[in-house]
This record gives sequence, structure tokens and C-alpha cells, in this order.
Amino acid sequence: KQPARHLFLTSRLPPWLRVLPANPEESWQVYSSAQDSEGRCVCTVVAPQQSMCSRDARTKQLRQLLEKVQNMTQSIQVLDQRTQRDLQYVEKMEVQLRGLETKFRLVEENHKQNIAKQYKAIRAKMEELRPLIPVLEEYKADAKLVLQFKEEVQNLTSVLSELQEEMGAYDYEELHNRVSNLEERLRACMQKLACGKLTGISDPITIKTSGSRFGSWMTDPLAPEGDTRVWYMDGYHNNRFVREYRSMQDFMTSDNFTSHRLPHPWSGTGQVVYNGSIYFNKFQSHVIIKFDFRTSSISKSRQLDYAGFNNAYHYAWGGHSDIDLMVDEGGLWAVYATNQNAGNIVISKLNPNTLQIIKSWTTNHPKRSAGESFMICGTLYVTNGYSGGTKVYYAYSTNSSTYEYIDIAFQNKYSHISMLDYNPRDRALYAWNNGHQVLYNVTLFHVIRSEEL
Repeated sequence: KQPARHLFLTSRLPPWLRVLPANPEESWQVYSSAQDSEGRCVCTVVAPQQSMCSRDARTKQLRQLLEKVQNMTQSIQVLDQRTQRDLQYVEKMEVQLRGLETKFRLVEENHKQNIAKQYKAIRAKMEELRPLIPVLEEYKADAKLVLQFKEEVQNLTSVLSELQEEMGAYDYEELHNRVSNLEERLRACMQKLACGKLTGISDPITIKTSGSRFGSWMTDPLAPEGDTRVWYMDGYHNNRFVREYRSMQDFMTSDNFTSHRLPHPWSGTGQVVYNGSIYFNKFQSHVIIKFDFRTSSISKSRQLDYAGFNNAYHYAWGGHSDIDLMVDEGGLWAVYATNQNAGNIVISKLNPNTLQIIKSWTTNHPKRSAGESFMICGTLYVTNGYSGGTKVYYAYSTNSSTYEYIDIAFQNKYSHISMLDYNPRDRALYAWNNGHQVLYNVTLFHVIRSEEL
């Protein structure tokens, strides 16, 4: 039995921890994970065991097919490197030839006066152009490489045709899709690297120590590239001032900020900034407000029907944390509890423009027993407490409407968590821990099912 095949894809992304499987399942798997020495995030793809395709000689043909695709990729890289280098030579040649044209024109006009001087200059220019001659030879070599590339493509087509005849239309389509879409899937992995099942949480990174025991802080996951503003809200009630720091660096090193006054005080620490607006629960109500920072006005407000409020169904730490708004890769969510669901957690997907409920899921987990919670890729993760020893121990997937008990260590460094939210752009957990603003990196695991390939 041959070992699973690993493919690596890198991109400039925030730092993450790497977790690799001990026994990969017999399916395509992606481990979105770690940071290399140059700060690049590494996406690991584990192909299925070779034994899955060892029915006959088709295994060998598939392996040869993959090698041919790899050879073509290398050929493309060589061509690209040479093209970029030769382009510089060609641009230089163009400048030199234009200079020669001017020199010849001068020779024609002043051939009697300066013919000797111009001749020497022209000869010097020709000497400068002489090194460009090998470029032509390299282009000839590149032409052979292109021809080889075309032959490999033709051979690949021939192999696919043979496999089609041997395996039938259905199997051929499946194989063709796997080969032709692999690169596309890996690119999608780069873009959706955060999505997957939570498998680990890093040690905390303390960004700042400020404010009271309770509060919230965040960045906008939909902010334009380069916009790293930090939003800061101290306390869990009877406050309506939001601080805006120009960047994470400013937040860490200075107290320079702009203050925004909300039209109503907020309740709890479940606020979220999303696409330029802040969403918060109005104090002592089940009203959700969307406040646009660009216009300094309320753009939408709506009651969250049946949601408990005013410490009816708070998290275990209290603090009017009845309604918790959060964002993941799928959009805006509200986590709360209702009498109809016996005080157990309800998860609702919200339309960020209208604040209407798109769909709701009822869970069997009591809201008051939860320390904190956060959403990642449509799954709600719940901690078993907020002080002392803490872990993530319950997960409810809205994708499958199922739950499971898990055991993921979570270091509660300052012994009192009053806010814990996931940012899909940073792929990190933001926490307010007893007057400390803290970040946690996460490790996620995603299985690509065969039907996805």
C-alpha cells in the first residue's frame, strides 16, 4: 500500500498552525494550516490512498497522466522565466536599433564631415548588440520546448481517449474532472482556506491591555485591502461610544482614536462590524440595529422575534449577553435563546441588509450553560465556561443540522472571557479577556468529497 500523496500550495496569508493527519481517510482532504519560514500560509492536500485505484492497469495510467501534467506545468514555468528575461533583451534591442536609425540619418546628412566619427560610434553600437545574438539561439531552443509541450498535450489527449474507451463514459468523466479541475480546486482552497472543521486553537497573543473587565473589539472582515481599522467598545451596557483606531499598529501602540456616538446604548458584547456598519443589540430590548459608520446613521433596525433579552438568556458570565451577533464565511448570524426552545440556543442566519431571518436552527444546548460561542463555516462552537480551565466542547453544524461533543483546548490566559468572535478574513479569534485584547489563531480541517472533484 503506497502512502497518500501530499500536494502543497502557498500564498501570502496570516500565520496559522499546521496539523497533519495520522491516518488520512480515503478521500481528498485539505488541511488548511500553517505558516512557513517566510510567512506564507501552507495549504496541504492529501490525495486518497493509491489502493483505491489499484483495480488494474488504470492506476499506472493515472500516475503517468499526473506526471505528464506536472511536466507541462514545469515547461510553462521555464517558458515564462525565459520570456520575461528575453523581453528585457528585446526592449533593449529596440532602444539600440532606434539609436542606430538616428545615427544612420546623421551619417547621410553629414557623411562628408563626420563619417569617421560616426563609423566608430556605429561600430561601438554594433558591439553592444552582439551579446543579443545568443538570444535568438535561446528562442530557437524555446521553440523546441513549445513543440515538446504540444506533443505532451497530444499524448495526454491520447491517454484520456484510451481511458475513455477502457473505462466507459461515466468513469472517464469522473477522471477527467479530477485531473482538469485539480488546479482550480487548489486555487479555491487558497481562497476558502479558512473553511473547514475546527481542530485546534493556538496559544493567545496579547495585543493590548486596556479597558474594563468586559468589552469587545474587532476588525471588519469585508474592509477593503489595506484597511486594518480596529473598532473598540468598552463595557457591556450603558455605553454608546465606539472607538475607531486607524490601524492595528495604532491600536497596539497609541491612544489616538476617533469616537463614534451610537444613537442607542448597546447590550452585551456581541457586536460586530461588517462591511462598514456595526450591528448591535439595543440595550434592554430584542432589537438589532445596523448603524452605518459612513453616514453616521441607522440604516436598518428590526426586532429579533422571541429572542430573550435583559439577562433572560445570557451566557454563563452574565453581562446582558442574551443576543450575540457574529460573522463567518457565510455572512451574518445571531445566536440567542427563546422560551419556545426552552432556553436552548437558537442560531439564525440574517440578511445583512434587511436584518430579516433567512433560516433558523434550534439546538439542545442551554444558552446559560455556554461560556461563549463563535461561528466558523456555518458551525457554532461553544465553550464550556468563561473562567479558569476552558475548552471548546460543543459544535452544531447548520450545514447538516447535527451536533457533536468535541474537546479542543482553549487557553484562558487571564481567567475571564467576556467576548469571543471569529474573523473570517484574519482567520483568527478575537477575545476580550479580563481587560486584555487577545488573538488566537485557528487550525481547520476540510475534506473534499469525491463528488466535489
